[in-house]
Amino acid sequence: MKKLEGKVSLVTGGTSGIGLATAKRFVAESAYVFITGRRQTELDAAVEVIGKNVTGVQSDASNLADLDRLFATIKQEQGHLDVIFANAGGGGLAPLGEITEEHFDKTFNTNVKGLLFTVQKALPLLPEGASIILNASTASTVGTPAFSVYSATKAAVRSFARNWTLDLKERKIRVNAVSPGVVPTTAYNHLGLSDEQVQEFVNSQAITIPLGRVGTPDEIAKAVVFLASDDSSFVNGIELFVDGGMAQV
Repeated sequence: MKKLEGKVSLVTGGTSGIGLATAKRFVAESAYVFITGRRQTELDAAVEVIGKNVTGVQSDASNLADLDRLFATIKQEQGHLDVIFANAGGGGLAPLGEITEEHFDKTFNTNVKGLLFTVQKALPLLPEGASIILNASTASTVGTPAFSVYSATKAAVRSFARNWTLDLKERKIRVNAVSPGVVPTTAYNHLGLSDEQVQEFVNSQAITIPLGRVGTPDEIAKAVVFLASDDSSFVNGIELFVDGGMAQV
């Protein structure tokens, strides 16, 4: 029996990187998966790559009307949700002294506001014993130059996991956070750096990781599958670091 046999799942930001890798893993473990993305073309491409047991819903996590439409679609097509991976997010570089209101609002609206209302609006669809996984980051633990706004949003995500674990305890819904380390994805193309600068950053980070390398989206996806499945039935409120030891030693 597959680990997510018969489960209905949602992966926000599921068109690339960690989100897409996780959606593929969920389907491989016999879950049905809904994925979201802001751009229809990329969403259609991801659905084609996943291949089966998948529905793509165009949705911007920071847009509450989009979220309402998303959950109306899930309710109509499947009636409930067993697993949520609140993954949609992103951020750019801005050192203190150069942070703009636009940069702050954009990052917090997606990573904090969007994640909060994704989970809250999903609650009526969640049965007792459902699993919620929030995508946090080692950035909330390890300082990174010019990354303070993004890092602050991920600290908020970690705090959500702790508090929501208590809010949902009567329903036996587990809430956990996964914190990836350095995992190069297409999101790195939106940091405002050139390709050469991105590669320099990745190389500089790799030497600080005890395993001596950066991670892959699929390595994060495997950890999310664990948190989504009954293998983690007594795991609740944690932050699972998947970072090669970077933030641990």
